[in-house]
Formats: sequence, structure tokens, C-alpha cells
Amino acid sequence: MADRKAALIIVAAGHGTRLRGAPKQYRPLLGKPVLSHLMARAASISAIGPIITVTHPDHAAFYGEALAASGLKDDRAFRAPGGETRQASVRNGLELLAAAEFPADGIVLVHDAARPFLSELVVLRAILAAQAGGAAMPVLPVVDTVAEIDAAGGLAGNPDRAKLRVVQTPQSFRFGPILAAHRAMAENGRFDFTDDAGLMLANGQRVATFEGDDSLFKITLEADLARARMHLGAPEPLVRTGLGYDVHAFTDGDHVTLGGVAIPHERALLGHSDADPLMHAITDALLGTIGDGDIGQHFPPSDPRWKGAPSRLFLENARARVESRGGRILNVDGTLICEAPKVGPHRAAIAAAIGTVLGLPPEAVGVKATTNEKLGFAGRREGIAAMAVATVLFSG
Repeated sequence: MADRKAALIIVAAGHGTRLRGAPKQYRPLLGKPVLSHLMARAASISAIGPIITVTHPDHAAFYGEALAASGLKDDRAFRAPGGETRQASVRNGLELLAAAEFPADGIVLVHDAARPFLSELVVLRAILAAQAGGAAMPVLPVVDTVAEIDAAGGLAGNPDRAKLRVVQTPQSFRFGPILAAHRAMAENGRFDFTDDAGLMLANGQRVATFEGDDSLFKITLEADLARARMHLGAPEPLVRTGLGYDVHAFTDGDHVTLGGVAIPHERALLGHSDADPLMHAITDALLGTIGDGDIGQHFPPSDPRWKGAPSRLFLENARARVESRGGRILNVDGTLICEAPKVGPHRAAIAAAIGTVLGLPPEAVGVKATTNEKLGFAGRREGIAAMAVATVLFSG
């Protein structure tokens, strides 16, 4: 690891809670994790030597997938454990370099995993700036008017934007001083720094700036993922909607299963599986978004394997089929049609059960119920029907 090329520390230990699903650095971007795009770009830059990725202990599988997809060779890839804060994570990466006897006057680049579009030009600027001044960070001018607000949310003033800059990564440092600064701050009980330039400044080191790049935007929200796909030349996202309907007749029994929840009732529902009309309708709606038949095609009632089976198995299968085709379920919305039992008291439990299977938050699962005004089979209390709509985003 001890060569004269710059070392790159990728900070990838966060959970990225503002994006649903996997942490943002592992979210799929045109079929590969975000982190793998960064690793592949870093591997192609000749000025970069060892690449240390700092990851959360729980993300070993995510990291393995990203590394495999990146094509980064094992002799350049190293992994350090993440800490409780970003600052602690960076220090762990620095300590790994120290253990490998990385030269004190060597250059270290610290980069956010959620900024995948690292370019050779920015890396060269970063290295030259650190060689000249010891510490440097990429910046962009602030183009909008900036407002300072008071405690009540009103305008308190407008800072001079000519003196302001947007800070990016990679930030670059001579290895000896950045390691010493991290160790000193840890010894002094300071763990509140959100970037390494600020830590160096607090340690008495002047931090130079160099020109950043608009392509180094950070993936934080869903809109940023869409921007990243466009940056890679992906087609516009496609939204598809599917419709599902199911009905089951009453039979003898003491409960019904609706949306995965067993509800006490004077009758049961007749069916080969657990006869859950709501989950069946949602399953068909999801299959409709990919044109993949219906529940009876994939789980025929003539197959003894599905006798008495919980309908969550069918819903899990539909989710897997959608995701295997690049789809992300945005929401599902279902309506139960029955005179009884009352669905209201069980609405939250039903939404939670469906959300658990589909990986959706409560606000993305609609559960409603209506009577049939005593008309038709539902009005005569002969059975229960369900309708469902599913919305899926296909974006590569």
C-alpha cells in the first residue's frame, strides 16, 4: 500500500435514511450499486493507488456486491470499519493507512460514497492543491441569493454570496497532518466535525480551495438518483399502474384473513389458499405492472403445494418479479367490499402487514373498505371482494 500515488478513502458507513430501501450508497443505479460506479471510476484514475472504503459492520453483503460490480482489483481494495460518526469513520480509514506505513508526506483524498461521478481532472486538482498547501477542498460558487432567517422564520439578512462557496469532496490532505489532526481532536473529545476541511481548520491548518465540478453532486434524495440516471444517459423513468380484483365466498369458520390479518368473524372465506382477497388483488395488480399474468397462472388452485398457504407468499413472489425487472413499488391502494366484518379497527394492522411484505412505509399502503349497500353477492353477505391498484417506477 505504501506507494507514491494518492490514497482514496471512501466514506460509506452511513445509513442514508432520507432514501427508502438500501442505504443510498448501495441503491441500484442502472443495475449496479451507486458505490460500484464510484469504485470503478476511482480504479480507472492512474494517480490513485490504494482505495479504502469505510463501511458499516452491517453492510458487508452490500459492500461485497458493490466491489464485485466495480471491477476493482483486490490488491487496491481495502475495507475499514465505520465509526459512530463520520469523523470516527475517516479516522479508521487513516489508521488503516498508518498501519500499512503510508508515507507521511503522501496525499490522501477523502470522498463521500454518495458522490459517484469522480473525475480524473478533479483528482489531479485535489492532489496538486494538497501538495502545495497541505489541505484543500473543492468548491463551487453560490449562484442563488442566500438568506439568513430569524427565530420566527423571517428574513434576517442576506450574506454576501461572493464570499460563499458550496463545498464538495474529494478533500485532499498530506497524510501526516490529517492523521495528527484526527488523533488530536479525538484526544480532546471533539467528535462533531462533519467534514475534514473543518477539522483541519479547527486544528490550525489553513485549507486552500480548488475548482470543483457540477458532476460531483451528492445523492441524497430520490430526485438525485433520477439526476444520476440522466447523467449516465438513462432513458426517462417510466411509471406503470396495475389493477387487481379478487372475490371469495363465505363458508363455515370463525375468522377471515384480510391483508394478512386474521379477523374474528362468524364465517370464513372459501379458497384453496388462506382466501385473502386483498392480498390476492394486490398481487394481481403488481403482476399487471409487468404484464406477467395473474395469481392463478403462477399459483394454480390445482397445485396441492398452495393448499392453505398464506397469501403473503404470493405477494412476496409478485414483488420479486417486479424488482427483477427493474421496478420499484411506489404504493399500493386496496378497497375491500363487504357488509361485515368491520375493517376500520384493523386498518392499521392490515397496512402494516402489507407494507412489511412489500417494503413500503404506512403512507404508501392504502386500505379502505365499503359496503355494497346490500346489493349483489356482497350486499347479501355471500362473500367479500377486493380491488387494488399498484404503482411501480421503472428507471433502470
